[in-house]
Amino acid sequence: MNLYKTAAFVTVCAALEHALGFLYRIVLSRTVGPEGLGVYQLSLTVFFVFLTVCSSGLPVTLSRTIAKHRAAHNRRAEESAVSAAVSIALLFSVPLTVLLFLLRAPFSRVFSAPRCADLFYILLPGLSFTSVYAVLRGSFWGNKRFLAYSLTELAEEIVRIFAGVFLLVLAGTGPSSVNRAAVAVLISYLVSFALALVCFLAKGGKFRAPGREFLPLLRSAAPVTAMRTASSLVNSLISVVFPMRLMAAGLSSARAMSAYGVVCGMVMPVIQTPGTLIGSLALVLVPELSECFYRGDREKLSALVGKALGTALFISCLLAPFFIVCGNEAGILLFGNAECGRLIARSALILLPMSLTMISTSVLNSMNCERYTLLFFLLGSGAMLVCVWFLPKYLGSGALLVGMAADYTLTAACSLLLLRKKTGKRRHGYLLRLAAAAIPPLLLGLAVRALCMKVMGCVPALFLAALTVLAAEIALTALLKLANYRTLFKKFLPKKRAQRSAAT
Repeated sequence: MNLYKTAAFVTVCAALEHALGFLYRIVLSRTVGPEGLGVYQLSLTVFFVFLTVCSSGLPVTLSRTIAKHRAAHNRRAEESAVSAAVSIALLFSVPLTVLLFLLRAPFSRVFSAPRCADLFYILLPGLSFTSVYAVLRGSFWGNKRFLAYSLTELAEEIVRIFAGVFLLVLAGTGPSSVNRAAVAVLISYLVSFALALVCFLAKGGKFRAPGREFLPLLRSAAPVTAMRTASSLVNSLISVVFPMRLMAAGLSSARAMSAYGVVCGMVMPVIQTPGTLIGSLALVLVPELSECFYRGDREKLSALVGKALGTALFISCLLAPFFIVCGNEAGILLFGNAECGRLIARSALILLPMSLTMISTSVLNSMNCERYTLLFFLLGSGAMLVCVWFLPKYLGSGALLVGMAADYTLTAACSLLLLRKKTGKRRHGYLLRLAAAAIPPLLLGLAVRALCMKVMGCVPALFLAALTVLAAEIALTALLKLANYRTLFKKFLPKKRAQRSAAT
């Protein structure tokens, strides 16, 4: 399977997973309400801090280590690396789980609402299982077993949705509904671990004594783990500081938690839609980039980096007009929340720095630049925390989105400068042409939406406006030669069929 078909397959699985998760988020938000969603999101955020400490740096590091051993045709070292990663995950997760249960009373005071602590301790038994699951998926990633990688992740989402809907229906709309949603998350963690282990063993995966792989893997994973742990800590800090600053600006505790729930539980899942596509691209490219890096194939490495950056730019500039044109009404239709729609429309420009940050960080990590990405992350997080502390008085819930924009912009700028130094790739000319091509479809979509809203219902008006934007974008990007759709389409045709098409 070539690079394009692999990326397409992973993207379809990721898009399906994201779509299912998004639909579940709608059901969840309408069942537990904005305040309940804020409690649910805050508990998950704190749990992810500990999950990040135990395993976050291992998948990408193990993937790169396996790619290195594959280039040297050293199968025994691959198996030892997997065992070392599992050992590291258990070494951190098991003692941490026991300690947190022993210190439940004092640790519960960390949460601003008692309900958050209850949800956290429902999730905690899944910490070790999920940490090992992350390692197993890292082995799939390094061996380019994208089918197992994608399907186990999709299965986790499906189990979470079925368990969540079943338990939420039983719970109704009472306070316990949020707890049952957390139980559904725990069930999905256990099932995904079991499925990944079966896939690993069924394909001949073996555990071998870690040997010399333990310490190098631990040292290599440390910077990535530090960066992602810092990210989780920052998110946890924001989940506490942001409502606190909103209350200092005059909001009640319930309204502040609701505002946090709207931004993190409703707006961000929509804004992060490009992350599905960017993440799929990074998933496919990282093993290829690592192999090129360790082989010293600078020319191919530079070409792959150029494709990755160009694709990220194309996706973000293609989707931003849709958010601006349809965001207001989409928030009301999806979540029944007008504030959510307003924030979606106003935050569309975040897509560009967010997409560039995601892809450039993955690319740099595959090139053994974890220390640089950690530094860039800390700079961006500092900018976000400053915005969250000082701006709620003036912008309300929009302060968090401004902070995210500052974070992504600073991180993307630093990452692109480093990539330019290492590969010589520049994409500012392509970006300017994409931005110019996005303006006419945006204006046309706004005009069509305004006209259709006067003569038809909201749903058909939004559908026609979105269709207009899509048609105009395809036409302009093809006309300006920003995308060759014919060549791209042929990449997915079977070889014989493509040859017949070329002959005719």
